[in-house]
Amino acid sequence: VFVFCAFYYSAQAQNAKGGISDDMMLQIKQSYQNTPQDKAIRNAIGSSDIRTLALNQDNLKGMDTHFSIRVNSKGITDQKSSGRCWLFTGLNVMRAKAIARHNLGAFEFSQTYPFFFDQLEKANLFLQGIIDTGSKPMDDKMVEWLFRHPLSDGGTFTGVADIVSKYGLVPKDVMPETHSSEKTSRMASLITLKLREQGLQLRDLIAKGTKPATLEKTKTEMLGIIYRMLVLNLGVPPTEFTWTEYNAQGKPVSTETYTPLSFMKKYGDENLLDNYVMLMNDPSRDYYKCYEIDYDRHRYDGKNWTYVNLPVEDIKEMAIASLKDSTMMYFSCDVGKFLNSDRGLLDIKNYDYESLMGTTFGMNKKQRIQSFDSGSSHAMTLMAVDLDKNGNPTKWMVENSWGAGSGFQGHLIMTDEWFDEYMFRLVVETKYVTEKVMEVLKQKPVRLPAWDPMFAE
Repeated sequence: VFVFCAFYYSAQAQNAKGGISDDMMLQIKQSYQNTPQDKAIRNAIGSSDIRTLALNQDNLKGMDTHFSIRVNSKGITDQKSSGRCWLFTGLNVMRAKAIARHNLGAFEFSQTYPFFFDQLEKANLFLQGIIDTGSKPMDDKMVEWLFRHPLSDGGTFTGVADIVSKYGLVPKDVMPETHSSEKTSRMASLITLKLREQGLQLRDLIAKGTKPATLEKTKTEMLGIIYRMLVLNLGVPPTEFTWTEYNAQGKPVSTETYTPLSFMKKYGDENLLDNYVMLMNDPSRDYYKCYEIDYDRHRYDGKNWTYVNLPVEDIKEMAIASLKDSTMMYFSCDVGKFLNSDRGLLDIKNYDYESLMGTTFGMNKKQRIQSFDSGSSHAMTLMAVDLDKNGNPTKWMVENSWGAGSGFQGHLIMTDEWFDEYMFRLVVETKYVTEKVMEVLKQKPVRLPAWDPMFAE
């Protein structure tokens, strides 16, 4: 009886302090007029996709696919059912340069090879993070974040640099895709389950006063289990291989034996972090400042993701300079917003949700970031821009990694207005970066927490 009474009075207090009272409910119900128009819309939504009904017919005119500045695509790749867009994009940027430098024919770097070590390094990052926070309670914010994010197949350009600089590269035919590399969820769920179990075991050992050397030995044994799981799913990473280079005409040029690091030195980019600058357009923070995201790296001994926050106009200036010099860029955005996937068009006029729902959606980019409504969700390769007679961009195009049959011949085209609202990150070679931005890079970065709204996944 006491428990029931306590619950009753608690519920009463909640209603008095902000719950929906009977009077409030009456007002809410009376605000809905149940017009014939509403009934028609309700009937339509009951049996149709909202996007189909909101499709803006006025925006379905012929799509202009001409670009005044365009770097030719080197072949569309397909990440399949995985979150490896960051890896495909980073490798595609290097692939374009390798093809141009060596006059190669059809060529791809193996995505499975660096992904193998990405997953192993992330496992170590998690386990070492558990050791580092072992004296903190389970409800500590950092401990909670670690257990929520022990592993991910997502990442950033910094992760490409972290993994490739340490482990090198191999051609795709040396370590091809597997079912688990193309459909990562099952493998990831099992490894995540194991890592959480191992994390709790390490915390138990720390609570018992286990010495650091023993913890290191235990962690190594745990990583051995993860390594075996990765081998079973992705294959054994090669340490040496023989590969024949073919030119654009399909003729063999040379046959040599490589290690992954020697192959990367010849065909990749040895100094990714030194040669590139990551730019961000985040209006929720001060511009012309350098920021660093805690624990946003792919190796424990790697580099946290560091970027310069800039107005979008500054980023466009450097992007155009790069494209004019036939150089593609790593680009990421909130790809799901206003995407017409059938046309391969990203345009804020694609869907008229306001007319359908009879209300407005008025948040700006800053407010969408602050409220977790928008953030970078997908990486692609920026390859084209169309400029008007005054030199101002009107639209952009990216090479995607969803297969040649998706979008516009494997690409996505975005209006400049969409670019302003939903573009977040661009990685530019230092030779296209302005002196002003290079000066900002000299600042001591402001460190943001791993759970920041802009970067939470």
